[in-house]
Amino acid sequence: MTDTARFSTGITTIDTGFQRPGFDAAYLIVESGRAAFVDCGTTHSLPRLLAALAAANLAPAQVDWVIVTHVHLDHAGGAGALMRALPRAKLAVHPRGARHMIDPARLVAGATEVYGADTVARDYGEVVPVPAERVVEVGEGRVIELAGRPLRCLDTPGHARHHLCLWDEAGATVFTGDTFGLSYREFDSRRGAWALPSSTPIQFDPLEMCRSIARLAALPVTTIRPTHFGPVGDVQRLARELVEQVEAMAAIARELRDAPDRTTRIAAALTALYLDRALAHGARLDRATALQLLASDIALNTQGLEAWLDLPVVAPR
Repeated sequence: MTDTARFSTGITTIDTGFQRPGFDAAYLIVESGRAAFVDCGTTHSLPRLLAALAAANLAPAQVDWVIVTHVHLDHAGGAGALMRALPRAKLAVHPRGARHMIDPARLVAGATEVYGADTVARDYGEVVPVPAERVVEVGEGRVIELAGRPLRCLDTPGHARHHLCLWDEAGATVFTGDTFGLSYREFDSRRGAWALPSSTPIQFDPLEMCRSIARLAALPVTTIRPTHFGPVGDVQRLARELVEQVEAMAAIARELRDAPDRTTRIAAALTALYLDRALAHGARLDRATALQLLASDIALNTQGLEAWLDLPVVAPR
């Protein structure tokens, strides 16, 4: 076990500015004058990341690592541009995602298929390749050392097959990317945070997601740090609620597999599921405002469920 007394918490949440305030986070970990970023937003996020570094009284050369939980562009789209600004840093990425950081053409093409070319250009900017010699593949159990502070990589599929989470034992926290759902501060109530799962296309696997959530909840942590958005506690309750929702989402998809208006009906069922749960949680929002905040996630989760349904190995007809 790590001697946590030797380490400061040293974690800063950075709003990357993607989409809206409080939507997309990167994290800066500082230990003994060295630093690491966990996720990095888009190319447009670069000034915010460098400003956070300066606020910590650190120079770019003091950053040793940029660690991406997975290569979706809201998490890793700015990695190439950030690496250009950090002369000594290495990029740590899941082995399945490394080639997409070196050559992001397929990432951009996939995002373009989902969102459209104009939206990709506007929201993500230029997606810059990372030189191969600066990319480090980190699989299950790999420990990244930050000035002696161990950051352990966990293979956590469900949202994507190339997803890893980062367990910081010293900080009693785990950086969860999208595996442990999305938790927006607007939905906080007296009960604490509320979260919903993310089945963004194209690699959603409900069974693997539930296993990954349970694995993260079993860690000795007091907080989780999802990319969307910021640190939250009450890990055990959130884990139970997320698993319930993943199972409900899978049931909705199976029930509507052959419906002629499948997309519309899945979206409507997800809307009801999330709004009912958010409001029952005590979120101080009316349904219209809650729906506005969740609209893009409902659309993406609908696409993710449909992609899952269309994989015969995962969901046989």
